[in-house]
Amino acid sequence: MSESTEHLLKQVELAHQEWMAALDAVEDPIFLHDKEFRILRANRAYQRCAGIPFKQIIGRPYFDIFPKSDGPLPGCTRAQEIDKDSEEDEIVLEGRTYRSRAFPVCDESGEYLYSVHNLEDVTERKQMEQALRDEVLRRRQLMESSRDGMAVINKQHQIIEANARFAEMLGYTAEEMLDLHTWDFEAMMTEADIRTNFQDLSIISTTIETRHRRKDGSEYDVEISISGAILGEEPMAFTVCRDISERKQQELAMQRANRALRTISAGNEVLIHAVREDQLLQEMCDVAVHVGGYRMAWLGYARDDGDKSIEQMAQACMGENCPVLLPLSWDKSKRVVCAAGSAVISGKPKVVQDIQSDPEENPWRENVLQYGFASCIALPLMDGNRAFGALVLFDDKKNVFDADEVKVLEEMSGDLAFGILTLRVKAAHREHEQRLQTNMLQTVEAIASIVEMRDPYTSGHQARVADIAKEIARQMGMPEEQIQAIHLAGLVHDLGKIRIPAEILSKPSRLNDIEYSLIKMHPQAGYDILKGVDFSWPIAEMVLQHHERMDGTGYPQGLKGEEILPGARILVVADVIEAMSSHRPYRPGLGIDAAMNEIIRGRGTLYDPQVVDASVVLFRERGYVLND
Repeated sequence: MSESTEHLLKQVELAHQEWMAALDAVEDPIFLHDKEFRILRANRAYQRCAGIPFKQIIGRPYFDIFPKSDGPLPGCTRAQEIDKDSEEDEIVLEGRTYRSRAFPVCDESGEYLYSVHNLEDVTERKQMEQALRDEVLRRRQLMESSRDGMAVINKQHQIIEANARFAEMLGYTAEEMLDLHTWDFEAMMTEADIRTNFQDLSIISTTIETRHRRKDGSEYDVEISISGAILGEEPMAFTVCRDISERKQQELAMQRANRALRTISAGNEVLIHAVREDQLLQEMCDVAVHVGGYRMAWLGYARDDGDKSIEQMAQACMGENCPVLLPLSWDKSKRVVCAAGSAVISGKPKVVQDIQSDPEENPWRENVLQYGFASCIALPLMDGNRAFGALVLFDDKKNVFDADEVKVLEEMSGDLAFGILTLRVKAAHREHEQRLQTNMLQTVEAIASIVEMRDPYTSGHQARVADIAKEIARQMGMPEEQIQAIHLAGLVHDLGKIRIPAEILSKPSRLNDIEYSLIKMHPQAGYDILKGVDFSWPIAEMVLQHHERMDGTGYPQGLKGEEILPGARILVVADVIEAMSSHRPYRPGLGIDAAMNEIIRGRGTLYDPQVVDASVVLFRERGYVLND
């Protein structure tokens, strides 16, 4: 053998070793077989699968060893045909799946020499493919069974898959959906917004509320849950879209009902504490705006004048400036009647859901539109079957006054009307009571003057006692009603002297015992005259007791301490002060100081300590002076 031939054989052997090493590095079984399917070569992976030594493999048909079968695989037979590059089969061996590929090798003339056979274990891959197909099917079934719209969006923000519900929500066909980008139906974000806020879809996990635009241009509220993922190597986003229009409408209805309830609740507080009609009207408008959240509240009274005008009584609005609604009318004969006028005429609420498109050409429309008002409701203020005014509430949105809110507002306007009428009745009662009180005072003063006509020397005594008693009672912090009663009792406390002979009353000298005993009868006489008169206060009893003393030494009943009425205890002190300070036929006036010393001396024994203390403060600290 020549040196060149030997070198060539070594190169061939080296190449063969390298080739076998390469085959051994492959984890899948590889073997070479001739035309009769006898194994010529095999790698280590094939030997492991065969389970016998390499020497027992060479020269044997492979179907006797691995993979065992009745004959060669169909692909091997087909590979021996002319012009075949390779043949492939899929076989299952002992529960595992293999891809069998035979590559024919021919000589230069095209005659078949042998085949290289590769068995690739594709069990896991087939399982993954089946799992993926199952997952796709499950996802599709899930998407189609969902009551929500579902879609898969790629990184270009294009829909690549969507269920029928999502197509129905947007009004597109299934084919049209696949041509859409998210900005084609997103109503609240532009394309730039979407690209900026949702750059990396794979990391997104969020839920947002927005609005979608249908194919016909209409819009609806939607809640979107977005979950990012990687499919293959592509970032995707799975979206679940829920139509929340009904929920939003319910929330809005609840908000409207709540604002009406807030208004009526706060309005009831105003009604409870209101003492004047004008105060009530203004505070109700303020409540509607600042508590209820209405843009403006306006209240007017229907006047029965020639123009049948509606006079503005109160108004409140958000902001500094309010629109002027006047002149308004409730005249049925006029072609144009405002919402307030309609409410007054019909006695029912007038709702204008869209002021801009309202068919009635209201003269105030342009003015209120300039202030951003879009809708209003006019609520009549009823007195029986007649409306005497209207409360008008404005909002900056259209179609906001639904049936529930109107019902609550009707109740509020009814309460307001009742409050107004109640205040009017109370005012009439107060006026009537004031007239009665004035008449009663005039009557009492007239009765008191009868006594003074018979006793000119004590003229003005009862009036001065009444004034002193009133001021002492006020100094003691008594209620005004009780002070008034004490004042009236003071005016007639000596009424019983009308039964005393005039010569005794005007006697210029001191009285004897018999005359004094007659004088001591005047409290009882005064009581007998007054006891049949309904003063609503114990006037007759105070007259009866105005000469009683705290220690029981007074007359006519000898009462003591708490047995004496508080008003009578005041009259006792006031009577002493006036009598000692003023002139009498039998002596000159002793003055205030002497009177003060007398009541101080008798404090706690003859006179009530609190009354004495209040009298001292009144005369010595406040400088009260007796009227002439």
